[in-house]
Parts: sequence; C-alpha cells; structure tokens
Amino acid sequence: MKAALVLVLELLLLAISPAWALSLFGAKLLRVVPEKHDQLLHLRKMLVESPYDFWREPRKIGLPVDIMVTISQLPKIIYDLTSQGLMAEEMIKDVGQMIVERVSIYSRGPRAMDWEDFHDYTTIIQWLNSLVKDYPDLCTLEDVGKSYEDRAIKLLKVGKGGADKPVVFVESGMHAREWIAPATVTYMINKLVTNSTEYENLLSQVNFYFMPVTNPDGYDFTFMRSISQNQDRLWRKTRSDYRPKESEDLDDSRCIGVDLNRNWDYHWMEVGSCNNSCRQVYAGPEPFSEVENRVVRDLVMGLRSKIKMYLSFHSYGQQFLYPWAYTSVYPDDWKMLDRLARKAVSALTSVYGTGFEVGTACEILDGAKSGGSIDWVKGVAGVKLAYAVELGECMIPIASDIILTGEETFQAFLVLANHIKETYSH
Repeated sequence: MKAALVLVLELLLLAISPAWALSLFGAKLLRVVPEKHDQLLHLRKMLVESPYDFWREPRKIGLPVDIMVTISQLPKIIYDLTSQGLMAEEMIKDVGQMIVERVSIYSRGPRAMDWEDFHDYTTIIQWLNSLVKDYPDLCTLEDVGKSYEDRAIKLLKVGKGGADKPVVFVESGMHAREWIAPATVTYMINKLVTNSTEYENLLSQVNFYFMPVTNPDGYDFTFMRSISQNQDRLWRKTRSDYRPKESEDLDDSRCIGVDLNRNWDYHWMEVGSCNNSCRQVYAGPEPFSEVENRVVRDLVMGLRSKIKMYLSFHSYGQQFLYPWAYTSVYPDDWKMLDRLARKAVSALTSVYGTGFEVGTACEILDGAKSGGSIDWVKGVAGVKLAYAVELGECMIPIASDIILTGEETFQAFLVLANHIKETYSH
C-alpha cells in the first residue's frame, strides 16, 4: 500500500510539473574539491569546454566546485573526474524534484508584489509603475531600451535632491536564474521608498537608479506559465540566437544566449570566457553584442560624471567583490575599495551573522575572468566604486530567504549609500 501511494504521488508530481522540470528529474548536483593545481586547471577547462552546468565555478585549491549534470551526463563526468583523482559528492539527489518543491509560484496564479515569494517580470514592472503613482515626488520610471525579445527595460529613479546630486547605480538579474538578486533589490527599493521619511536626509542628498532585471528575456524564460511552454528555471544567459548554422536544424536550445557578465568591452574574451555559444560562459560574438548590456553601457556613459557607485547583484556564494576580475593586479585604489566593502559587510553580518568574503574578483575567485561589468565600469567609464555582490548560499533559494537576505543586504546598502552622501554631496 505504501509503495502504491508513493507511485501515485510521483505520477501526480510528474503531471503537474513544468516541462523543463521533467528534463531535470534525476539530475544531480555534484561537489568536488580540487586538492592539486592540475585538478583545478582541469575543472577550469571543463567550465569553458564541457556542457556541464557549473553552479559554483572553480576558484582555488581546497574550495568546493558544484556541477549540475543530467542523468545522461552522469557516467561521463564521473569518468572525467575520477581520471583526475577527483571524488564527487552528491549534494542534491534530484534537482528537478527540488525545484518543483521549492518554487511555489508555479502552483499559483498571479498575485500582487510582495517578498514572501518570487515574482515574474510583469509583476515587478507593474509594481514599479505603482511606486511612481503612489510616490510621484520620489520615484520616476523610464523606458531605457528594449530587450532582444522586445521587452521593456525599465530604470527606476528614486530621490528628491535634484539632478545635480551624486548617483548610486544598482542593477541585478544579469543571470536569469539568480532570482534572489532581483528579489533583494526590489526589497531594498521598497524599504527605501516606503520609509522615505526615515531616510529623508539620504534621499535628499543622493539619487538612486535601479534596474532590478537587467536580463528580462532570460528572467522571464525561467518563469513557467503553462505546462505546454518549454521554459527552464535554471536558464542563465540572454535569449539572443547565435547558434552555429550546423546546429540550427537540431534545435539545440543550449546554444542560445550570451553570458551578460562576460560580454563587456574591457579585456573581452581574454580569459575565463568561451567562444562556444553552447556553453554557459559564452562571451558573445563580439563585445556588447547584447542589447541589454548596450542599454546599461549607454546609461552609465551618459551619467559617468554623476555616478559615484555601481552595484551589481548576483548569486550565489556570499562574496563582496571589486575590480579587477581580469587580472591579479590590484587597482591603485584597492585599499579604499576594500575598506568600504568590509565596512558594508560588517553591517550585513551584524544582522544575522552571515559571513561574506571580500576582495578583488580575481583574488576571491582565484582566477581571472574578463568581460565583466564592474571591470568595464571602473576601467572604461571611470566610476571609482564598483562592486559585484554574490548573495546567498544556494542556486535555488526558498521563498523565505528573500526577506532575510533583503534585511541584511539593506544594511550594507545603507553603509555604501551614506558613504556617497558624506563624500560627494554638497
């Protein structure tokens, strides 16, 4: 009887599961820890050449690397790893089942914006519009461009100090599947706007520009609206189509899209990137090939004299990173970048005790990766303070993580924002 009940429940789960989840049922998250330099190099080669999905990229000897593989990929990767003396530990037994269990949004209809669950792009945009209506003296919303699939890219401006005030530019959602990043940024927006009296002095001295979803096509693709749609919760890239001609007839969906955070025109494609469109870290056919990045580029360049800080939110890893990512050489002002980052992390940690690593992207990741946003923002646009923040400790967070992450991250945000106010306001 018990076995029959389990079978019925499994069949029911299959019946209500999104189409993409069916392909991930049985997929596993494996963890390996490189103990030798040649093992680390082998994993980095796999990152750019293999079809495996690296959730935690190879960083340094002794630190874990997380790789998701489907059932069909499992035998080969086990062989590849063991041939290098790497022993894989199973961290998630069934990725597809875990996603279906964790992502409650698939089992309910649309609802108003809140931070008790994750929301699709349409809901976020509707909420941004409502802020402008409810707080007209504080918020303005602009259409700053169109995505590859013609979705509106929105920029929310929050502030009451006038156009001459210093700007903090915040973007998130470059990587579509990193839901906790847009959720955290929208949480911070809500906190700032709905408590504007408390933050009156800050809002009068600093203007905040928010782009909560930089990759709307990819983000939208991760949300399931009907079982007939073949969408993918773990999609990372954009949705532009650079499939090789020889694969177009094969409908190889893996070969669609570009990694936005390797597509910036600063030491593009030099290291840690890939020119194979079927890989997760594909840097694109040329720098700024992606319209989404061009929109951000044009905004930043147009505001370069006013932008005093650029913040890019990602997940996961609990890291507070600053340039450079493309080289192990430190920027001349790294001590200032490091000191401010550690002050922000101290405020974050004080809330729930969450620890963050702080350092250059190359140092913390123990390997150069070129074509990233914070390197371009500092190296080309000349914005001195540029940070990338990796939130959370899991690729597929649960909804209850949103408020907790938002609360602690907002405290770090206040430290950074007040630094801009105290340093640049007049």
